[in-house]
Amino acid sequence: MSDSRYSQMSVYELQQEIASLHEKARKAEQLGMVNEFAVLERKAIMAKAYLLNPNDYIPGEMYSIEGDPGTYFKIDYLNGVFAWGYRLSGTKQDEALPISMLTPIK
Repeated sequence: MSDSRYSQMSVYELQQEIASLHEKARKAEQLGMVNEFAVLERKAIMAKAYLLNPNDYIPGEMYSIEGDPGTYFKIDYLNGVFAWGYRLSGTKQDEALPISMLTPIK
């Protein structure tokens, strides 16, 4: 694991970090280490967010949430690589999701 912050890494470093995290997650899953797997997957999602352009995500638009089929997220505003908004199902409570979890609705 690198000591660098994702925001300070190059594209190449981020890609290496993501590959490393996916490999560690795969091993954790094989060993039945569910919590470790979940943590590593979340770290990979965060690293992936830094490969994306926040300007591609538009406040007021709806996006589907990766890993949560049928759930949609409406962006209120962006702060760095986080989209703040709410899920259309449920309590409409504000939350922040890394932009790497959001897919535009076609």
